[in-house]
Order: sequence, then C-alpha cells, then structure tokens
Amino acid sequence: MPESSKSTGKDNNLNKRIYLSSPTMHDLEMKYIQEAFDTNWVAPLGKNVDEFEKEIASYVGVEHAAALNSGTAGLHLAVKLCGIKRDDIVLCSDLTFSATVNPVSYEGGRQVFVDSELDTWNMDPKALEKAFKAYPNTKAVIVAHLYGTPAKIDEIKELCDHHNVPLIEDAAESLGATYKGKQTGTFGKYSILSFNGNKIITTSGGGMLLSNDEKAVKKARFWATQAREPAPYYQHEEIGYNYRMSNIVAGIGRGQLHYLDQHIQRKREIYETYKEGFKDLPLTMNPYLKDSKPNFWLSCILLNKEVTQTNPTQIREKLEEHNIESRPIWKPMHMQPVFKDNEFISIDNKNNSKDIFERGLCLPSDIKMTDKEQENVIQIVKRVFA
Repeated sequence: MPESSKSTGKDNNLNKRIYLSSPTMHDLEMKYIQEAFDTNWVAPLGKNVDEFEKEIASYVGVEHAAALNSGTAGLHLAVKLCGIKRDDIVLCSDLTFSATVNPVSYEGGRQVFVDSELDTWNMDPKALEKAFKAYPNTKAVIVAHLYGTPAKIDEIKELCDHHNVPLIEDAAESLGATYKGKQTGTFGKYSILSFNGNKIITTSGGGMLLSNDEKAVKKARFWATQAREPAPYYQHEEIGYNYRMSNIVAGIGRGQLHYLDQHIQRKREIYETYKEGFKDLPLTMNPYLKDSKPNFWLSCILLNKEVTQTNPTQIREKLEEHNIESRPIWKPMHMQPVFKDNEFISIDNKNNSKDIFERGLCLPSDIKMTDKEQENVIQIVKRVFA
C-alpha cells in the first residue's frame, strides 16, 4: 500500500497559497501514462480506458461503466438514456453546481428544483414527494450528494420507484462515500462520477457513467463516440458526441484510484480537525447521517442564525488576505438568473437551500495542507469572531 499522505505539520511556509482542493499526484500515475506512451496508445481509447472502467465499476460496486471526458457528459448521456424530450419535467437537487441540472436543458426538458433538508444539505425527500404530487408526469429525478455527503437516498429512491421514475445519481463529489454500507453511485438507474482537478481523485478532467444496465452503457459509449455505426465508412444514423475519455487521462485515473482510500482518510482528518478547532464558535460543520460515511471532499461551516458580528463573505475575504482559498456554498439553482422561470418546491414555504447558501462557507480541504497551515486557517476564522 502506498505511503500515507497525511501531513507531518513540518511546513513553516505560511505564505504559499492554501487551496480549497487541488490535485494531489503520487507515483503510480506515471506508470500507466508511460505504458500508454510505450505502446503508442495516446489516441482517445486504449487499455487504460478499458481497465479504468473495470476498476471503477469494481470499486463502486456496479456492473458497467463508461469513461467520459467529464461528469457533465455523463449526466447528459444519463438524461438521454431516460428519454427526456422537450418540456419533460425533471425534478432536480436545488443546492448543487449547475452541471448537475444543465443537461436537462440540453435535451429541451424543464427542471423543477427541490429544496434541501438540513440533516445532509441534500434533496429533501418530503419536498420531493410534494413535487411528485405537483408533477405526476415527471420523467426523471436527479439527486446530487453535496460535498461528498450522501443524501437520504433510500427515501428518495423509494419515491422514485413508487412513481416508476428513473433516478439519476450525481455522485460527482462523493466517490468513496457510503450510505448504510453501500457506495454512492449504486442507487441510481444511472449514476455519474467526476474526476475534475478539484475532486477527491482526478484525471485532470474526466467523468464516468455507471449503471447495471449493460445495454444502456453500450448505448452511451456509442453516443459518446459520435454515434458512428459499425460500418467500414463513416455512417451516422443518430446525433453523437465527442465525449470519450482519452487513454492518457485514464492512466492518471488508474494511478489515482490506488490512493482513493488514503485521500478519504486525510479528508476526514481535516474535517475532524476543523470540528474540534471550532467547537467554541457559533457555527456547525456540514452535517451527515449516522448511517452514512461521507468522503469529506470539502469541509464546510454554517454560521448560527444568531451570528451578527460576521458573515461568510467577511470570513472568506479575511482568509484571502492571507492567501487562503475558500468558497461560498453553491448558489441554489432556483436563485440563478438562467433558471428564474423554473419552479422551486419546498416544505412549509421554507427555503433551506437559500439559508445554507447565505450562512455557509467551504473551507480549505486540500490533502496537501499541513497541520500548521490548517491551524492557521482555524486561528484566522476564530479572530473574525473575536
């Protein structure tokens, strides 16, 4: 097993940039990249792509996977596999990155945004039930596991199954997280992962579509390679896309996968250190369910409602003065100008997504951050409250 990446706390250089979550490279990545060079498989597909698909599927616990050039591509293909057409309704997580919901627009569908609950910050099953009543002809549901924390996925899946509606699971941020002992990415009819540069493992850019439906994954691969028919000439009977992952990029991912569990462990240590460091402040950490194990991709804080002496913007700006990157919580989709005409559904006229956005902040969660650097982050935040 590769040597632990836990910080030793010996780095005294507090002037260097502390990032939110940057790539962490090891040594095995170059092994697979070099193999691709040595065999001249630097073209889009090759052994690394095939093996990375198998290795990810095995790790997560699904039968089939298609390696793609982004998680967004995976979501787009999942939306297509669900047969979304113009004006079809898709119920979507509200508190997420826009990539979760944009593919619905690619196919002409219409997003209805579902509020968050406060136990995980993810889609509220009660609000989802209300949304199903309002839109009985819903064609799909897209749920995101925010910041690596599993949603109340059993309840969400039960509602989808009851209404015979396919569930698309956006596990872009949650690779390695489990709910009741089962990996996220295994609950949806279709699920996706992201290997963007800031994720818990990276291929520099890339994603994966997961499913137990072999026929569907083969169809996704077909669409992702320009929908080229198996003919000696270039024949196309459907619109296709250039969505496949390259063999070089897949080599990076194969190397990174060896370190995933260590990355998760280090992310957990960062989360617990923040939790202990802030125990006397009027704030809480991003929550999770007792029967789930997040991957702790990003550690976030939520200021108590009674806090008046500071706000997330002031904390973020103070950290930036010290060359420390932090970031606001995702701005909810129903607050985005591009979706101003889309409906937002919540319980009792609450707006949990907006509340979390306004009171929350993502803190540096980079696994290369030293103990001394993290302590500096903690002390800066504490001084803002003083």
